[in-house]
Amino acid sequence: MIRAENVVKTFDDFTALDGLNIHVPEGAVYGLVGPNGAGKSTIIRNITGIYRPDSGSILVDGRSVYENPAVKAEIGYIPDDQYFFVQAGIRDMMRWYRSIYPSFDMDRYKKLGEVFRLDEKRPMRKLSKGMQKQAAFWLALCLRPKVLILDEPVDGLDPVMRRQVWSLVLGDVAENGTTVLVSSHNLRELEDVCDHVGIIHKGKTVLERSLSELQENVVKVQAVFPDGTELPEDLRILHKSVSGRLETLIIRGGLEEIRTRIEALEPVFYDLLPLTLEEIYIYEMGGEEYAAKDILL
Repeated sequence: MIRAENVVKTFDDFTALDGLNIHVPEGAVYGLVGPNGAGKSTIIRNITGIYRPDSGSILVDGRSVYENPAVKAEIGYIPDDQYFFVQAGIRDMMRWYRSIYPSFDMDRYKKLGEVFRLDEKRPMRKLSKGMQKQAAFWLALCLRPKVLILDEPVDGLDPVMRRQVWSLVLGDVAENGTTVLVSSHNLRELEDVCDHVGIIHKGKTVLERSLSELQENVVKVQAVFPDGTELPEDLRILHKSVSGRLETLIIRGGLEEIRTRIEALEPVFYDLLPLTLEEIYIYEMGGEEYAAKDILL
């Protein structure tokens, strides 16, 4: 559905995207993650047609987006920083959206008004950040978009509204096959909603896989080994920590392969645990380099 191939984007002497590639399958919920400055917002602005790549290609449903109103009409976009006309209320913005999006669903607008319960006439600039985000979702979901692109979408929402918003978004994925690309630093939340993940760093793609594949290929091992046990040199250990006799190992490889190799060492005790997306991200991005450090001041 979304294919970005070898995308390069520079600003003066700064290269924001350096040959980046991402591929978002149709009907997927794709989590785009990376450290600050990795290029997440820049690639999103290229995908939505706000920026034009210096080189490379970006296709949505096989079509170029830049200066293509027909494709843009099928994309819903909620940026991190909300835009609205200075004196506009939600109803004013609804009329504007309705004038440029043929798919705008007025029946849904009325139904979602019962969910969000916001004052349609109050200027949006006078709403709190969380209320502005709710208004953005209210309007974007009424577009019935084929592609929904979200940049830090639930920042500022309370836990109850976060759950409500994700329920609405995932409902559209299940019922209408909506393709969702979401960028967020909240990896624990992404783990609950995403089925594909792309990790980018310094404008390049570090890895891109389904979440299940990621979790199947990195395993956390907690074990107590007999004194003098030496771990095999070819065991692909990404990280090791020791607390007393308990060793915690982050190992790359399949679950059953690692189980067999650990059992061959005849541990006193061992347990194999799946990694969270947050842990996978830390160790894929360089282990201790990205782990929290204790600093004495």
